[in-house]
Amino acid sequence: MSENTDETIQQKFPMRLDLLSTVVDSQNVEWRPTRYPGVEFKLLFEDKESGLFTGLFRWAPGAELPYHEHVEVEQTYILEGTLEDHEGAIAPGMFAARPGGSRHIARSPNGCLHISFFLKPNLFFSVDGSAKPFER
Repeated sequence: MSENTDETIQQKFPMRLDLLSTVVDSQNVEWRPTRYPGVEFKLLFEDKESGLFTGLFRWAPGAELPYHEHVEVEQTYILEGTLEDHEGAIAPGMFAARPGGSRHIARSPNGCLHISFFLKPNLFFSVDGSAKPFER
């Protein structure tokens, strides 16, 4: 009977050294303004080809994201403060997954800090009928 050790398993299934992890020290990433007053972010990961990105977002009290659409699923985990829309508020320790095609206005009356994961950037609508993706 052979022993099932990590070394034996690694010999059968060698590591893919061409696939390296992306490690980000977010404390050393600068906050970047968005085009929406009071909302800034740190880009933690991005795949430009697919549109996927992960960001740490910081909202000042009273900040608002105008009416927009989640093109694909968006996942948000609240670290501090609250974020709210027509469905209610999410607070520290809460998680929201918003389905692709969903639309809303997001507000943070008291400010917040959250991490969000996007498969595609949100689309922001204008009165003239145009839509622009979130700029990173």
